[in-house]
Amino acid sequence: MSALAASPSKRILTKGNEAICLGAVAAGCRHYYGYPITPQNDIPEYMAAHLPALGGTFLQAESEIATINFILGTSASGKRVMTSSSGPGISLMQEGLSYMAGSELPAVIVNISRSGPGLGGIAPSQGDYFQAVKGGGHGGYRLIVLAPHSVQEMYTLTMLAFDLADKYRTPAMILGDAIVGQMKEPFVASAYDTASMVEKPWALTGCAGRERRNVKSLHLKDNAIEIHNWKLYGKYERIRKEEVRAESYMLDGATIAIVAFGTAARVSKTAIQWARKEGIAAGMLRPITLFPFPEREVFELAKKVDVLLVIEMNTGQMVEDVRQCTPQHDRIAFLGKPCAMPTPEEILERIRLLAGRKG
Repeated sequence: MSALAASPSKRILTKGNEAICLGAVAAGCRHYYGYPITPQNDIPEYMAAHLPALGGTFLQAESEIATINFILGTSASGKRVMTSSSGPGISLMQEGLSYMAGSELPAVIVNISRSGPGLGGIAPSQGDYFQAVKGGGHGGYRLIVLAPHSVQEMYTLTMLAFDLADKYRTPAMILGDAIVGQMKEPFVASAYDTASMVEKPWALTGCAGRERRNVKSLHLKDNAIEIHNWKLYGKYERIRKEEVRAESYMLDGATIAIVAFGTAARVSKTAIQWARKEGIAAGMLRPITLFPFPEREVFELAKKVDVLLVIEMNTGQMVEDVRQCTPQHDRIAFLGKPCAMPTPEEILERIRLLAGRKG
């Protein structure tokens, strides 16, 4: 796959992992650092093959710890920069991510997660939800977290992740899994809107002829760290208000509403279509942003339907956020598979049971 193949409006058949690379290149990313781990190795492979020819930089670091610090330094210079890894590698990056959040440095971090905890395996999983949306590292910080469920979204949400990271000066994460990363399907390489790019008057580009700029997370004077933390808090609250994204799928008249993200949501769409053919009014709310979580949307939906069915490829992580959004806990059901994709048949069977139907 050539980077030039990502010309606007051209329909392309490619893997989800490669679509992330195409989206990053289209958004102006020319700097990538990483360390190999399955199931995301297509991403560094693609960047190694194409970034140098585009005038960019690819570097395989000696570890994930080194990687995230290369990202920090490049971001501080104002460049768009990306890394990718999987659960264990993302764990090693947490200290650096905390430093980046504290220093208000933007970057895109891709997590094509594997099953865990510990070393785990390469089976598809959504076991990194807590790690992604609750911060993961030390201190009270947040990452913007986007959850694509198709190759098309692997492309478009990567471009959006760069824009949001720059807009709010904070790291943004793409949270995927082995299925959406490895599957191939056609998508349209829509043009990147350069109007979304922002100036970076804070960037460290050499101070000759101007005042010094500081990028740091260390604030020692008086109550400076408290002031800084409240500033970060205010930014995260602004993100909560302005950047929620969710898809409503066949919710008209629904009595059973699935809440799922990523691959679990993709599979759920098939089960919903089958349920509708059987006369069961099922639909879905799909969070596209996991932080900010669509709290108001879940709250309003819970008031309208009989049951919220939360489906995840883990033992139950996002379901905690769903419960926090609504007092209707007796209407929340859960279907989880920690190291595998739920099948449409399994989801349909659960929908039938909740609707009082036998399979």
